Amino acid sequence: MLIFFFVFLGSFSLGLGFLFLFNEPQQQQRYHNHAPPSHPIIGCLVSFYQNRHRLLDWYTHHLAQSPTQTIVVRRLGARRTVVTANPHNVEYILKTNFGNFPKGKPFTEILGDLLGCGIFNVDGELWHAQRKLASHEFTTRSLRDFIVKTLNEEVHNRLLPLLDWAARGGHVIDLQDVLRRLTFDTVCKVSLGYDPCCLDLSKPLPPLLTAFDTASEISAARAAAPVFVVWKMKRMFDMGSEKSLKEAVKLVHESVTEIIATKKKEIKKGKKSMDLLVRLLEAGQSETLVRDMVISMIMAGRDTTSAAMTWLFWLLSKQREEEEMIVKEVSEKGLRLDYEWLKEMRFLKACLCESMRLYPPVAWDSKHAIGADVLPDGTRVGKGDRVTYFPYGMGRMEALWGKDCLEFKPQRWFHEDNVDNGIVKCVNPYMFAVFQAGPRVCLGREMAFIQMEYVVASILKSFVISPVSDEHPRFVPLLTAHMAGGFKVRVHNRSTSGTETEKLE
Repeated sequence: MLIFFFVFLGSFSLGLGFLFLFNEPQQQQRYHNHAPPSHPIIGCLVSFYQNRHRLLDWYTHHLAQSPTQTIVVRRLGARRTVVTANPHNVEYILKTNFGNFPKGKPFTEILGDLLGCGIFNVDGELWHAQRKLASHEFTTRSLRDFIVKTLNEEVHNRLLPLLDWAARGGHVIDLQDVLRRLTFDTVCKVSLGYDPCCLDLSKPLPPLLTAFDTASEISAARAAAPVFVVWKMKRMFDMGSEKSLKEAVKLVHESVTEIIATKKKEIKKGKKSMDLLVRLLEAGQSETLVRDMVISMIMAGRDTTSAAMTWLFWLLSKQREEEEMIVKEVSEKGLRLDYEWLKEMRFLKACLCESMRLYPPVAWDSKHAIGADVLPDGTRVGKGDRVTYFPYGMGRMEALWGKDCLEFKPQRWFHEDNVDNGIVKCVNPYMFAVFQAGPRVCLGREMAFIQMEYVVASILKSFVISPVSDEHPRFVPLLTAHMAGGFKVRVHNRSTSGTETEKLE
């Protein structure tokens, strides 16, 4: 079988080579909606492969050229795909005709090994049941208070001392890595009642974290593969990246299962904590379902918020006036962790929204049509077609955000020019779909803003972040986006009045 596999790959590669050499794009062979140039049989595979390292900008370019901000993409080895940055289409997909656009088997298969039957990887009744359970838990005041307590401890006892150490010693640190460690600690405490102590740089990273990173990266590579049959055959023969994925997923599942077993023993002994795991177990859910739900929440709660904060710090390092406005806002109102305070941090929230508009933590999201359909802009969708809405491209559409759409401009989120007295706009969620929208809107949206606003405010009140490099970092869209190569920075104390990190209120 291995010989057959390699013969197949060799023949396939040779065939592609001939197509690359002798199959020039047909003249006038562009779809009516400005899709990429297409060849017979292989569709746009040539262009897709040539632009594989810049697919986000490749899609954005073609969407911007389309009068409806929608294109249809056909390529060998993949389903017919409708990609849209049109808010009316996005609303139709995520809300109006929600039932016709589930994630679908092609998508859930990509993440199935890692996420199993977790809420982010299922449809239908299983999704409804988990959504109902998670919705109840996320609106529980006691869980919110636990998140607040956990975040406060993590920021003051670990994050700020680490940054102060870097400032005192002139150390270069990877801020993206630090923020990912912070959010992993926080989400593990909230979800599992487990403290991985990732912000202690003197200790090796826990196996759960490294395995989680490996599994996420390889799963994302499946989705971006030019020809899906390749990764499926690698999985069949348990080789290469698929073998590594299998090993990483096994470690993640075993680690979480062990934590669940320990938690069950604690519950029997009457030792109850306030974490989400306890709530799920007490609700009578099966151990496998609890495991899958928790893994999904760790993935969503860790990578999305750390990515959003990383890009905001980079943007603010290029826009010091906006940074000073945040510092002024925090200083004037005082820094405390409660909902009333967060409501007053208007400019900080606007900066976070603007950062996520340009660099959304989830660059794109796909559904699969159950039946044939027609989108509001007239684009026809066939049964089984992949339908992708594209937050990264939407944030760069001049038709949606104006001629300055590529600029970091927090003021665009206010009704009035006077930011000090302005009111943050309620932007159409289908134009700014970074938290999804409709029935599957992110349940953790409020919690994410709590975490991001407090962490950013805490850092900026005491420190100035300066990138080591002046180069524009590369945005990499895996399951959640990240900054290629990390974000290397130097940390400076904002105040020179003392060497001790000021304890925030």
